Amino acid sequence: MGSCLSSHTDSLGCSSPTAGNGSRWWRRKSDGVVRGGVWAGIGGGGGRGGGGGGGVVGEDELHRVPGRMFVNGSSEVACLFTQQGRKGTNQDAMLVWEDFTSKSDTVFCGVFDGHGPYGHMVARKVRDCLPLKLSIQWSANMTDLNSPYQNGSMNSEETASISMEEEWGEPLDADENEKLPEMFLTLKQSMLKTFKWMDKELKMNPAIDCFCSGSTAVTLIKQGQDLVIGNVGDSRAVLGTRDKDNSLVAVQLTVDLKPDLPREAARIQQCKGRVFALQDEPEVARVWLPNNDSPGLAMARAFGDFCLKDFGLISVPDISYRHLTEKDEFVVLATDGVWDVLSNKEVVDIVTSAPSRATAARALVDCAVRAWRLKYPTSKSDDCAVVCLFLNPPTVSSHAVETLSETPKDPAETVTERPVSDPLQSHDDEEIVPATEPRAEKLEERCQSTRSLAECISTKEEEEWSALEGVTRVNSLLNLPRFLSSDKKSSGSRRKWL
Repeated sequence: MGSCLSSHTDSLGCSSPTAGNGSRWWRRKSDGVVRGGVWAGIGGGGGRGGGGGGGVVGEDELHRVPGRMFVNGSSEVACLFTQQGRKGTNQDAMLVWEDFTSKSDTVFCGVFDGHGPYGHMVARKVRDCLPLKLSIQWSANMTDLNSPYQNGSMNSEETASISMEEEWGEPLDADENEKLPEMFLTLKQSMLKTFKWMDKELKMNPAIDCFCSGSTAVTLIKQGQDLVIGNVGDSRAVLGTRDKDNSLVAVQLTVDLKPDLPREAARIQQCKGRVFALQDEPEVARVWLPNNDSPGLAMARAFGDFCLKDFGLISVPDISYRHLTEKDEFVVLATDGVWDVLSNKEVVDIVTSAPSRATAARALVDCAVRAWRLKYPTSKSDDCAVVCLFLNPPTVSSHAVETLSETPKDPAETVTERPVSDPLQSHDDEEIVPATEPRAEKLEERCQSTRSLAECISTKEEEEWSALEGVTRVNSLLNLPRFLSSDKKSSGSRRKWL
């Protein structure tokens, strides 16, 4: 099992994008406790303006922030769980931050799927720094008397962000724009600027080589009944809601930003990048350098991956809005390790059938892992990370936050082990029951393996299985371009191998 808990204890290096403007976020008291407020530059000298240096947030300080969860666990409104796959280091990261920007009705959620040699570092960096930057920028936009929405003036950086969204984002009709709440327009502007800053910080960070490593990000901010989602890459957000017949249905809130989408492919080709799939995986379109069959990135937008940023890869988020109603029950954010083997409806059914809110994310990951073994028995399962955000107050029966007698050695063990049902079946029982073996003809329709479901599923997590010696079904990144280490210093010398 894996966890997105970082083992590093040095400074995160998340500098404030509004340094020197007196914006507040956290104040360090004399007793050393981090209290709610607006950031003042922790680690940068404290006080207003962050000591003039922009402030650097220490990792230990960040991880002590109340209401911020980034390892397996649960609260009254959310649960999260990640598990390492069979490909190596767990490159997935996740976050739930309640009372975001010190507002009791606001929560931030996100999952981040890294790829490449240092993808795990990129994903954790984005997890730790992106929410900080967004909260600062959003708070500044909300309190700025010179907001462009009030007097029509914009600085050059704001204009650049808006022009990027107009060029690569989905345009809104004038009528739709008028119906949107002001908070969405302000938050959308903040997201565009923050995602741009995040990518720039990754590029300038000497501690992480992001040239051929990167990460997806699907982020969510819920404030009251307003839901805003920003998406980069192929992680996904799905809403569980009730239709007019009170049946539970799945509504996909994001678009998987794959290279074969017409809009994405047109941009990449316009920038001289190439988009095509290999013969042995014709369903997976990838992004390639102009004159080199690398790196073969299986997404059209990502943080990092600077070897492709001149050839159509962007980190501009696809931002959407939804007004929540009483029929909306929960939102699931997950990496592609889940969506590759489970449909949206299956995911919604699994979350609904979980014995409690606290175990929903764990149940979903367990079902995804078993679905990998069933559907692709010769492939290595991918990392999985899930965040479940519940939109309605918990009932007496469903409110069961688990208590732990002691902290486990592995943070991935923060949820009690439970048997989990077949992901393609739903049960009305209070507990998730072990799967029963389906009939042979149904099994044959769902996968090409001759192994039975009972043989594929094992309750012993430490037991080895055949995929350890198998092949990886889909990698986000296929291979690295060949270059000399000195070539990375100069864009001019890169052209030698491009």
